[in-house]
Amino acid sequence: MTIRLFNTLSSTVEDLVPADAKTFGMYACGPTVYDYGHIGNFRTFLQVDVLRRFLKQQGIAVNHVMNITDVDDKIIRNAALAGLSIGEYTPRFEQAFFEDLDSLNVEHPEIIARATENIPEMVALIERLAAQDLAYQTDDGSWYFRIAGFPEYGKLSKKDFAGISDGARVDVDEYDKDSARDFALWKAPKEGEYRWETRLGPGRPGWHIECSAMAMKYLGETFDLHAGGEDLMFPHHENEIAQSESATHKPFARHWFHVRFLLVEGKKMSKSEGNFYTLRDLILKGYKASAIRFLLISVPYGQQLNFTFDGLAAETGAVERLRTFHQRLQTAATVPGSNDLLDAEAERATENFCAALSNDLNTAEARAAVFELVRAGNAAIDAGTLGADNVLQIIAVLKRFDEVFAVLNDRDEEITRAALEWAEREGRLDQAAPELLAQMSLSDAQIDALVEERTQAKRSRNFARADAIRKELAEKGIILEDSKEGVRWKRK
Repeated sequence: MTIRLFNTLSSTVEDLVPADAKTFGMYACGPTVYDYGHIGNFRTFLQVDVLRRFLKQQGIAVNHVMNITDVDDKIIRNAALAGLSIGEYTPRFEQAFFEDLDSLNVEHPEIIARATENIPEMVALIERLAAQDLAYQTDDGSWYFRIAGFPEYGKLSKKDFAGISDGARVDVDEYDKDSARDFALWKAPKEGEYRWETRLGPGRPGWHIECSAMAMKYLGETFDLHAGGEDLMFPHHENEIAQSESATHKPFARHWFHVRFLLVEGKKMSKSEGNFYTLRDLILKGYKASAIRFLLISVPYGQQLNFTFDGLAAETGAVERLRTFHQRLQTAATVPGSNDLLDAEAERATENFCAALSNDLNTAEARAAVFELVRAGNAAIDAGTLGADNVLQIIAVLKRFDEVFAVLNDRDEEITRAALEWAEREGRLDQAAPELLAQMSLSDAQIDALVEERTQAKRSRNFARADAIRKELAEKGIILEDSKEGVRWKRK
């Protein structure tokens, strides 16, 4: 099935096909490792994960490159405040970033490119621009890109820069002004700043040149797709196009994939609003990583997501419903042969799931297709009409679903315990919800033992002990569910 995806550059939905018909080369802007990642960052990384997982599921090999920005204005500022070199400051946050990716079940890219390990490539690219008089040096030793020399500037963000003022400069890495200005390619060092000694002179790279140099190093001068959050469209991605295409005189990325902003409870996320959350903040509040993943990919990437705590609670229930159904399938009583209605439901779910994701990664419709099968399957189990042949068929559909959505495997306790251990090391255990601390005081094995003790107490008609165990577990956020298939439990 052909995958079709909206291309920001052309403003049309286009087929995704590897240029070499073999491997899909994609570059995704990674983190700037100056602090812990927030949920807005992770929405983008998760939507990129959905794309790469679906490409692979459709039999398309993927070569995914992601950068780590480990030198920029914010890193230099924060490292100086901490009294550390940037080489001492950034590894902690890079490690935390990958731990958070793993908590959210995000696949790692094939290539991780660190800015500080690719300085020679950046210098060479700036020299190519200088040879065409598109990069110039100022009195302080910095180098800037001359945007007046690239008439197509603005073609990605669709901004009108007809009045470009040649020579007007900006030296900060990130800015949101609509007026186009020459941007820094190489920054002369300020007092006390770390510097590289290069043919350009001493200094460090500007933010924008990093991605151009590393993308072309690993994927070639033209590659299939460039991804990132919509906040990077201007100026970062606009500047990448300008400097890359000026140097090579070739298209940079054939397809541009941008993930929309995230709101929190209807407002822009910001520390001043008090609605700024890292993944670790949410886990310490008692929310499960699987539910956070499911919520952040519940709305298609091209639509704004309103992250709410009611929505997070609903996604917790949705993940639990999937997992419970998966367990029921493997233990439920069956009748010989196949239930024809369920056969049709499974085939329809597979078809609609693939069609939804092929149509501009519509994750909402893909989810709906599988939840309709869950509803029909549960109804058949309850009615005693689940066919033995249906079980493997439905499990195969769930496996296909989980190859993209990745929430069936329950690692939530392990992830939550790791977050609590981190909080203890960092002196942040006071930020953990008291209910979570009580809930995590029991391991899975201890809960299983209490559930078994309760079962035996009921068999021996010791109902007082059975009730006491249920109450003890409930007080620690452990919910028991008695069913025909036996006793199930879950953490609240």
